[in-house]
Amino acid sequence: MSTPPVVRHELRGRAYWITIDRANKRNALNAAALDGLRTGWRAAHAHPEARVIVLTGSGEQAFCAGGDLQPGQGFAFDPAQPTLDYAELLREVQRSRLPSISRVNGACLAGGMGLLCMTDLAVAAEHARFGLPEVRVGVFPMQVLSLLQRMVAKRRVREWALTGAAFDAAEALAAGLLNAVVAPADLDAAVERLVARLAEASPTAQRRGLYALQAIEAMGFEQALAFSEGQIALLAATEDAREGLAAFNEKREPTWTGR
Repeated sequence: MSTPPVVRHELRGRAYWITIDRANKRNALNAAALDGLRTGWRAAHAHPEARVIVLTGSGEQAFCAGGDLQPGQGFAFDPAQPTLDYAELLREVQRSRLPSISRVNGACLAGGMGLLCMTDLAVAAEHARFGLPEVRVGVFPMQVLSLLQRMVAKRRVREWALTGAAFDAAEALAAGLLNAVVAPADLDAAVERLVARLAEASPTAQRRGLYALQAIEAMGFEQALAFSEGQIALLAATEDAREGLAAFNEKREPTWTGR
């Protein structure tokens, strides 16, 4: 009898759902979960009908509680390897060309905060709790900070990282980690609304836009402006751009080809 996967992949309409299925471990990350997440991201990009990725955890208690601290699980390192599996996941997702949403159904802690930050949008249930508790077990959220410090004010990040104190969904929303906080019963509907809005837009524009957003993060103003000038010229030559302009002038809904 085969072992069920620890990360489930499923196309639901236009959304490709990636679900960490370790509810009994608060969806903590081990090697199999990290591999399942990376495999899911690739599968979503390869699926011709997928327009959006939704990332979540199983159950109602946890989105992801971080690395599995049990011996031989997530908190294990091979000094012979130059990179870590978790870091490779973050790198791969940063090159994503599909918009992604975190569906935060519960606790989002430690490495789970990195998963939250690696997606483009995020919606949380109002009971969700957040935090960087690494200092309480003698380590620090090193890899998470590579994304988190770009999203949240420096003093807030340092408070979270240096104290390890948990905080609620309202604080996460105010800090810019979330797009919305809703009642648990409304979580799926809120995610579906975002999926619908994303699926209405040009996939070509989103794909090129994500590429540009990621590229200009490390650029100064003049370099970013020059880069974006070239990108808008490329976009204007696409089928989607021509279709979008025609649909606007003809007062109809566009039919996107993704080219």
